[in-house]
Amino acid sequence: MRTIAIAMQKGGSGKTTTAVNLAAALAAKGKRVLLVDVDPQANATSWYAVRDAGKGMFACLCDNARIDTIITKTGTARVDVAPASTWLVGAERALASEVGAETLLRRRLRDVATHYDVTLIDTPPTLGILTVASLVAADQVLVPVAAHVLALNGLAQLLETVNTVRDRLNDKLEMLGIVACRVDGRTRHAGEVVEELRKRFPAETFATEVRENIRLAEAPSFGQPISEYDPKSAGAEDYRALAAETLTRWGEGRA
Repeated sequence: MRTIAIAMQKGGSGKTTTAVNLAAALAAKGKRVLLVDVDPQANATSWYAVRDAGKGMFACLCDNARIDTIITKTGTARVDVAPASTWLVGAERALASEVGAETLLRRRLRDVATHYDVTLIDTPPTLGILTVASLVAADQVLVPVAAHVLALNGLAQLLETVNTVRDRLNDKLEMLGIVACRVDGRTRHAGEVVEELRKRFPAETFATEVRENIRLAEAPSFGQPISEYDPKSAGAEDYRALAAETLTRWGEGRA
């Protein structure tokens, strides 16, 4: 099982949008996908129309519940969700005195390692213990960056955190890549930001760009990933391309 933390501490980066829709796009390629939501806002959970999640991942991280007892099937084939809940707001405090709290998520995921091909972790838009635990649990990091100049500042902070986690807690952590999101082709500014990304991080930045798309904004209200809500939209096309490029980076071609 590959475990990918989708992380960016700046809100509005397209983090949850990427987690939800990449999960569906990889599932469409035949992968068994687990989407783990550790963001207290629980947007990925609600996007897949998961209701009555109880304590969700809080129970798993703070009450010693097995993760397989909270995993929920979705309406999308081969995609399951380990849901978040508002209980996670108290997780930072609850885990503050827990010895080895940073390794809890990694240990929980071992219980389902043979059940899935890919686990995607939707992290909070902060660099607290839940994000650190996600990076410790992960094999790779995927960083969505909104095509806005201020997002580049947040990227530098995140990369510093990734390096610290790699040095101290998870020496196997790698960068899967950086994906430009919310790219508005009508503006010069968006193009300049993407160009700067490619200049600073030529190897890490995906060729795929996720365009600003109203259909992506509408999809959560219908409880569906964009591939089901509007499979012919630009958003669906972009996430199919991102999934294909991800498989290529894993050495699995564009099957």
